[in-house]
Amino acid sequence: MQFTVRKETILKPLQLVCSIIERRVTSPILSNILLSTHDTQLSMTSTDMELEMIANLPVNIQLEGRTTISARKFLNICRALPNNTIINFNSQDNKAIIITSKGRFSLSTLPSEDFPNCEGANYSDEISLPQVILKALFDETSFAMAIQDARYYLNGLLLEYGNNTLRAVATDGHRLALGTITTSTTSANKNGVIIPRKAVIELGRLLNNSNDNVTIAFNNQQIKVKLSDVNFTSKLIDGTFPNYERVLPLGGDKEVLADRAPLKMALSRVAILSRDKHQSVRINIKSGLFKATIINQEQESAEEEINVEYEGEALEVAFNNSYLLDLLNAMPGDKIRLIFSDESSSALITPANKKIARQYVIMPIRI
Repeated sequence: MQFTVRKETILKPLQLVCSIIERRVTSPILSNILLSTHDTQLSMTSTDMELEMIANLPVNIQLEGRTTISARKFLNICRALPNNTIINFNSQDNKAIIITSKGRFSLSTLPSEDFPNCEGANYSDEISLPQVILKALFDETSFAMAIQDARYYLNGLLLEYGNNTLRAVATDGHRLALGTITTSTTSANKNGVIIPRKAVIELGRLLNNSNDNVTIAFNNQQIKVKLSDVNFTSKLIDGTFPNYERVLPLGGDKEVLADRAPLKMALSRVAILSRDKHQSVRINIKSGLFKATIINQEQESAEEEINVEYEGEALEVAFNNSYLLDLLNAMPGDKIRLIFSDESSSALITPANKKIARQYVIMPIRI
């Protein structure tokens, strides 16, 4: 195999495919990326046996072929080269030779036949939508995913599709984030898949805020995300996601309207003195006023007040402050609505603009 490419052309897609490779691998081939040339295109493939990333880019091909090369070494070489460097790549006899105008690198290769093929069966359902919409849906919900929870089905994001809607739900058992968008789907019935946490994080990096289309395809074992020059595949979590609709608070009669930015800054300032593992903050709400108080184990205290729209009876409740800040950082909109029932019930927090279909639930802490 032999091709020529400019550093700036190969570096970004190479960084993408290297991002899913683990530092510790069960087989040497998993430290490598598969390089394959055809016509005027180079395909670079990486996998950790759960995820697969394929990036395609134009190159000048002198000889078509396939090989595998150390992902980290190839990336580090390309990254260290001066800008506008022309890279000449040639592989033969279990070696890859990388030649530039003033340098030469010789790397070992492994047979391309040993590289695992992670592509699954046919994909039955497919959705296309602008990248910016899908990225926002993931960014505004994925923060609530569990991290290494024994309930493995919580260590990912539920994606429900059908009936012209796409819904993302994440929960760690203490908080929940839910987002819904309208889209066209090929499925009339509602279906759901659980995308692993690592895959969701990688997709967050892969997607951008453009209106370029992205296509999501599903089968029983995998999800495939197709962009113009990148294909990303992930195995799904085989489990049953909790019935999240049962935990959405209903009938709350205490409704607060607040500006998101001032509330976030107030909670950030009181968090400076937070020391306990629950990051607890005491919230007092009365007519027109929202007060946040933290008292730490050294009996130091912090207190912040902001003006809000509220006319109901006084309420005192405590929450994990870091959970509140996470959702305030993630949720869209300048103005938010907080709905409470009492001090022992979960709170429902949504954008004040009802056209933005996002819902966040947070459980209280005993005062």
